[in-house]
Amino acid sequence: MSHLSNRTILEKADFALSTLVSSGGLLLPLQAKKFMQLTTTESVLLGQVTYRPMSRAREEIDQIAFGSRVLRAAQELTELTVADRTVPDISKVTLESKEFIGEVSLSDQVLEENIEQGDLRQTIMQLLGPAVGRDLEEVVINGDAASADPFLAQLDGIVTQAQSNVVDAAGAPVNDDLFHDMMKALPSRYRKNKRDLRFYTSSDAEANLRRFRSQRETAMGDKYLETDTPILAAGTPVVQVPLFPENLGPTLDQTVVILTHPKNIVVGVRRKVRIEWERSIRKRALAVVVTLEADVKYSEEAGVVKAINVSLS
Repeated sequence: MSHLSNRTILEKADFALSTLVSSGGLLLPLQAKKFMQLTTTESVLLGQVTYRPMSRAREEIDQIAFGSRVLRAAQELTELTVADRTVPDISKVTLESKEFIGEVSLSDQVLEENIEQGDLRQTIMQLLGPAVGRDLEEVVINGDAASADPFLAQLDGIVTQAQSNVVDAAGAPVNDDLFHDMMKALPSRYRKNKRDLRFYTSSDAEANLRRFRSQRETAMGDKYLETDTPILAAGTPVVQVPLFPENLGPTLDQTVVILTHPKNIVVGVRRKVRIEWERSIRKRALAVVVTLEADVKYSEEAGVVKAINVSLS
């Protein structure tokens, strides 16, 4: 491999990056779409939720549903009275994107190797995409406007937003009784297809449940011990999400469990994803900066159950 001068590296890197973005550092539309796809490749939660591209910083999603009885007993030659006519329930979900920024430093050696191989743009996307996805998933889950962490304080995540249906595990670990209580706490209209719902919890909580199930002296118990067999509870899959909190409670050894339909979680990201770069002479590296705006909301918060005070010990 021939070695390039720093000037040549910089010029070629500038050219490669300039073909990636449009004016002002904005990703081209197809590149922005590809970039957001990369953010979900290694993300457990973001790959399952409703993804909403936003054209503006604030967008309202109209929702319409029929929560009460529509049909009435028919009488010949008689139209329904006004009182018997059903009016749909109309509501709105408002996404208000918050701005996030991240930086990746690429050394001259990395730049040289990728420039000579002709895939610098792909390398940058592959570096930034999963990293951005990991951080976006963290704030989507653990965001809390009251947090002392400025990053997490940008918005309320799904754990904080779940307030209507709460089950207190009272310091017990995840178990079948807890899942049963959570399912009972979910309004019946959301329980139609239990297989489509998900119990989301932390990795350690799922591991504890798997260990408990493996102690059964059955063939299924051996499967939980020897394989990565999916776990069902109350007819619903239990999904471990590595970024779920595991340091809650007075002794910092508790977590939460969220029960909902994955598509009930709406993650909005503005289409204007920006990538810019700057040369650092002292570090002999290129700083690549990505800026995006995002928000998360439940489509129907009433369709969510949260278990609190779930022990990991």
